[in-house]
Amino acid sequence: MNRMIKIGVAAFALAGVASTYAQENETMAEGPVGWTPVAIGLATPVQLPWGLNRWDVFGLDVNLFYSDAPKMYGLDVGGLAAVTRDDMMGLQASGLFNFGCKDVYGLRATLGLNMCARTVYGADLGLIGFRDSLYGLDVHFLGAASRNVCGLAIGGLANVTAVESYGCTIAGVSNLAKTAYGLQLAFIYNMTDELHGCQIALVNFADYCPNGFQIGLVNIILSNKVKVLPIVNGHF
Repeated sequence: MNRMIKIGVAAFALAGVASTYAQENETMAEGPVGWTPVAIGLATPVQLPWGLNRWDVFGLDVNLFYSDAPKMYGLDVGGLAAVTRDDMMGLQASGLFNFGCKDVYGLRATLGLNMCARTVYGADLGLIGFRDSLYGLDVHFLGAASRNVCGLAIGGLANVTAVESYGCTIAGVSNLAKTAYGLQLAFIYNMTDELHGCQIALVNFADYCPNGFQIGLVNIILSNKVKVLPIVNGHF
């Protein structure tokens, strides 16, 4: 009898979990069920209010291990990771990982990785950064990679910009950009296909420099008649 009771309780528990899982999958497909000013717990969905990807948070979202919300406007704290599936506006902080599936507006800080599938408007602080584009301040201990950067980017080792860099990129070792508008400042090496501004490093490289100059030990502009010069090189 006791064994049958235990089996029955286990079956009801399993059915409850399966039902909850199905409801949550259906909700995730349809979008959030509503919004809440406060979400607190251990790790989403083990939080109040209950639910993975169910509640937009407009206020405070704190989870001991993992925080996950559709929209997050306010303060978002995850002990290990913080994720937003829609836009994030405000302050996001975590121990290891911040991820935005859409745009981020505000400040994100972590001891590990900052990622954003779209654009960051504001500031990212951490160990490594990856995002489509950044408008504002970027400070990462190792460095960051972006499609476009507009503002100030500081990387301990390197900054990599796949398309265009506007403003100032500073790196302990190297700055790399397809097109650079503004200043590239590095200790070892700067490289760009097209330079509109200034490069300062031991070695500077530009394939084409319609306007700008380089300062360093070795300065290379392939489109110039004199392609390599010490100390200073520029558009002639």
